[in-house]
Amino acid sequence: MPHTTAIRTLLSGYFPELTEDQLAKFEHMGELYREWNEKINVISRKDMEQLGVHHILHSMGIAKVVQFPAHAHVLDVGTGGGLPGLPLAIMFPEVRFHLVDSIGKKIHVVQEIARELHLQNVTAAHTRAEQVREKFDFVVSRAVTRLANFYPWVANSFKRTELPTKGLYYLKGGDLAEEIAESGLITEVYDLKDYFNEDFFETKKVVYVPLP
Repeated sequence: MPHTTAIRTLLSGYFPELTEDQLAKFEHMGELYREWNEKINVISRKDMEQLGVHHILHSMGIAKVVQFPAHAHVLDVGTGGGLPGLPLAIMFPEVRFHLVDSIGKKIHVVQEIARELHLQNVTAAHTRAEQVREKFDFVVSRAVTRLANFYPWVANSFKRTELPTKGLYYLKGGDLAEEIAESGLITEVYDLKDYFNEDFFETKKVVYVPLP
């Protein structure tokens, strides 16, 4: 399938450290998303042609700005069909990922894709972030809502840890100055156009909210 080969070429270009096993998993992930999307619309149908760039590579933008240490625990909030959590779980096999979403059928897809890819480091639950009692080193998410609305959902989700990079990594697009000001949070903003060449990333960013 040309699409899956494209995913392999795309990711190996930007992440030369990926192993053959990881690249094969990313290829298989592309096939599984196509199959599942025929049954349950987890990714916009018109966007499936751009799955590699708009969804998988976009999720991997977080891996360009932080290296999760082995045995760290990451919460993915509002994961939808498993983004950014599933691509990151392939990238960081020694890290544990817990993916949550309030829509049960999407979590079912996440669980099935994780099972098919033999991702032993992934759990997924049909719940809201505020109801998750466990604590995490990191929280990741992809443009669920405005930062001022989102951060209170996860403010109590963090472990007390000495990791210098701990905190929230939030994938967002557009001009975020007003949104960040509204949130009152201390942030560091990384432009994904500094890491990826595709036009899609021109306005895409990772917003890092370090823990106080």
